[in-house]
Amino acid sequence: MVQNQQEAFAVDMPQTGGSKCFDDDGRIKRTGNVLTASAHIITAVIGSGVLSLAWATAQLGWLAGPAVMLLFSVVTYFTSTLLAACYRSGDPISGKRNYTYMDAVRSNLGGVKVKLCGIVQYLNIFGVAIGYTIASAISMMAIKRSNCFHQSGGKDPCHMNSNPYMIAFGLVQIVFSQIPDFDQLWWLSILAAVMSFTYSSAGLALGIAQVVANGKVKGSFTGISIGAVTETQKVWRSFQALGDIAFAYSYSIILIEIQDTVKSPPSEEKTMKKATLVSVGVTTTFYMLCGCMGYAAFGDMSPGNLLTGFGFYNPYWLLDIANAAIVVHLVGAYQVYCQPLFAFIERQASVRFPDSDFIAKDIKIPIPGFKPLRLNFFRLIWRTVFVIITTLISMLLPFFNDVVGLLGALGFWPLTVYFPVEMYIEQKKIARWSTQWVCLQVFSSACLVVSIAAAAGSIAGVVLDLKSYKPFQSNY
Repeated sequence: MVQNQQEAFAVDMPQTGGSKCFDDDGRIKRTGNVLTASAHIITAVIGSGVLSLAWATAQLGWLAGPAVMLLFSVVTYFTSTLLAACYRSGDPISGKRNYTYMDAVRSNLGGVKVKLCGIVQYLNIFGVAIGYTIASAISMMAIKRSNCFHQSGGKDPCHMNSNPYMIAFGLVQIVFSQIPDFDQLWWLSILAAVMSFTYSSAGLALGIAQVVANGKVKGSFTGISIGAVTETQKVWRSFQALGDIAFAYSYSIILIEIQDTVKSPPSEEKTMKKATLVSVGVTTTFYMLCGCMGYAAFGDMSPGNLLTGFGFYNPYWLLDIANAAIVVHLVGAYQVYCQPLFAFIERQASVRFPDSDFIAKDIKIPIPGFKPLRLNFFRLIWRTVFVIITTLISMLLPFFNDVVGLLGALGFWPLTVYFPVEMYIEQKKIARWSTQWVCLQVFSSACLVVSIAAAAGSIAGVVLDLKSYKPFQSNY
């Protein structure tokens, strides 16, 4: 993302060349590379989704669990390369840039598909913000309960309400949401990426330790056994597991925005393909390890959130570090996901009210030792309202596992598969009914079936949770 005051200047610039200070579209020179793009992707991908993978593997078993994770990684990488090819319209070196996912859809597909894409993309981002708020509260409570449990010598069950922790996370997000642009988030992304490795590694280490303590590898080839759940529950849970895994890989909705931070030459497409290969490879390795070791440690009893499954085991300080790392990571991931939505609303407002100082004018606030803070009143109010709304909904529906599965299911096919495939077909002028066209359509249709099944399973889970739920009274 870029600064708002460059918008008007950049729109009419010919994209045929650049200078030392400006790119070919008149915007300030982009500085991103494979490392920063990979950090952005890893920050977005290795989020709270990793914590549900042991549960997902438990539903599917040793055969289907790892196979489905590997399949989703291949699908994600493939569709991401298709999407990366759509950053520029026409020539991949000097063609018109598409700054957002919606811009790419508008340039390649147009019409009603643009509005459909915008609705799905921004609703998904809104949902992700809710999911991250719930996950952060669970981790903060895990730290508090762990310390409470050890201080009382195990006598106090340490029940607590999740609302104060969601509010605390919301307050932090209100502050960080005032960062104007994606480019200025590079440090937060790298910090969040380090945190994601920290808690994933802790979960992996604790899983291995638990397997050693058990003296055996738990689990079965077919997943959770009938008896522990009914046959109907087995089916719904297996479908929900697909949604959980899909959510763990969902980042296509911000790929174009990440690509827009990358410098050229080499072409942004080449850089992005390398970054995608690196980040999907790294995340898949972690996912396999965390999902499989969690299942090996807990078997049929694998928890929806891996780190909460270890309860109050020693070394409890390691659990505290892991949960703290999750919270720090989610602070960054929330911003990486929400910045495209923030920028879209602010662009629309500036177009509709171009002469409004309330929307366009920035006030520079000097900070000793740092660059002046650019404060915009419209940005301050609208982003604060957004965070408040997502926090309130999180307090109303604190079902981590079901929310994650539903988000993954609803966002996977349209955003990760359908639009990238259709744009690629249009961009490369692939003839209808040609072998390549048929293969891409079959691939898209198969992914649609998976999404529908995952959504059905997740909705069934939400309905089951609502039967024993009281609003704003979620205790753990």
